[in-house]
Order: sequence, then structure tokens, then C-alpha cells
Amino acid sequence: MAKKLIWFDWAVKKLLRNKANFGVLEGFLSELLYDDIKIERILEGESNQETERDKFNRVDILTQNSKKELVIVEIQNSYEIDYFHRMAYGASKAVAENLSLGQPYTEVKKIISINIVYFDLGQGLDYIYKGCTTFKGLHNKDTLSLSDNQRALFAKDNVADIFPEYYIIKVNKFNDIAKNTLDEWIYFLKNSEVKDEFKAKGLKEAGDVLDIMRLPPDEEYSYNRYLDYLHYKASEMFTIKAEEQWRIMELEKAKKEERNMLNNSIVEKCILKGLDNQTIADLTDLPLEQIEAIRTKLKG
Repeated sequence: MAKKLIWFDWAVKKLLRNKANFGVLEGFLSELLYDDIKIERILEGESNQETERDKFNRVDILTQNSKKELVIVEIQNSYEIDYFHRMAYGASKAVAENLSLGQPYTEVKKIISINIVYFDLGQGLDYIYKGCTTFKGLHNKDTLSLSDNQRALFAKDNVADIFPEYYIIKVNKFNDIAKNTLDEWIYFLKNSEVKDEFKAKGLKEAGDVLDIMRLPPDEEYSYNRYLDYLHYKASEMFTIKAEEQWRIMELEKAKKEERNMLNNSIVEKCILKGLDNQTIADLTDLPLEQIEAIRTKLKG
């Protein structure tokens, strides 16, 4: 039997910053990155606000793992056409803000940007995408690699290990069939449920930490306000789409009326010049019934 839990985006913002609850986030990151991820600390910044005016539809958390890599987890519920650009900005900002004045560039931290989106971002068939930076030769088609000295100095195997790495999880593209432990996490992200048979790292902890029944009254109130806000945003988006559809329908109606007026004017001119109905129909592609109705109106 599946247990209904708190939405992950609210939990990231409110509950998972507590060191006692790091196991949930560590489990998710370990399954996604195929590594044993340990969170060293949560890094706070302008994007991690705690007020009621916070960005409810965009929850960011910036962590540093035991390898000193910075991991951004960002969750977006509503559609943003320029979301790719925001991903690039977020990673660049994290790089810049975590290099102190006077430090050499070798101290630039590896950024792992994880983006959980609940809308169809871009065009693609998959529900998980990974992006990294590689340099390909324009002539020899080889991949630029680190020298032996660079590997030893930087403790990196590849050039791509220096640059930001991006993951996109398109939650709504997932078909709810969990074929592996990572899919179990995505099932949870989509449905806020953990099935009894799930074995993924961190999901057992999620089942305990994110149990709605365990929320203290103040947190329960805050969570319900968050859910209300999601309903409001969904209604807002529905209204925008409905109004846009109505405007399109009205525009099509106006265009149709304009075409009818133009066609009627052409038919009237043809009738006044003495052309018969069939000839007018051949010239205008209008039905004989419509032409006859216009002729009758002229006679009246």
C-alpha cells in the first residue's frame, strides 16, 4: 500500500535543510548520480528565502557534498519558456559566488544542477536528460582531454568534470512504471507516494520524514497554505489559457465574418453584371445555395 506524503518541493524548502533529514536528499542524489552522495552542508543564498513571499513555484536548495562539489536542486511547477536560460544563470551564479576574492581558478567548484520540472521543457521523448561540456575537434573530431599533469593537479579525469553538469527530470513524462530505483524516486516526485516494495536509497527516510500526519500544527498550516497557492497558480494558468483560447476564437469569428462580407460583396457584383449562379460558383468556390440567397436578397 502506498503512503501519501508531503510534496517534495515544499519538503526541500522546509524540512530537508535540517541535518537530521539529510538522508532523504542524499538518497535521491545517490540514485540520480550513481554515486554515494554525502551532504556536508546546506549553503544559503538569495534564492533560498524563508518568508511567506517566497517563490512558492520555484524551490531552490544549494548543497555542498563531501567532495566539495556544489549541488543545486531546483523544482519548477509552472511553465517557463526561458527555463534553460535560468539553468545556465543559476549554475554560473553558483560558480561566481563560491570563488573568493584572490583565489586561483583551480578553486572553482564543480556545479551539479538538478532540475525537476513539472511541465514539458523543450522537445524530447525521455523523462531524464543529462548535459555536460565536452570539446570536440572541428577537423579531427577528437575530444579534448586533460593532460597527465592536469589530472594530477585538479584530481579530475576529464575536462567535463570541471564544468557544470546538468540534469533535467521531466516528471510528467514519467509513465508511473518504476523499472529501477531511480524510477522509484521519480514515481515519488510525481505522485508523492512511496510504495511498500520500493527499495531506493532515501525513500524509507522520506516515508518517515515526509509523513503529513507527523507535521506539527504550524508546519501543517504552512503546508496547507502552500497547497492552496499551487491550486491558485494552476487556476491562474488555466484562466490565462482559457482567455487566450477565447481570444483566438473571437479572432477567427471576426475573420470569418470579414471573409463572408467580402464574398457577399463579390457575389453581388457578379450578379449585377449578369452572371448566372453556376458561373459565380465556379469563380468563387461558394455553394449555389449561398449565391441564390444573396440573389434573392438583392431582388427583395
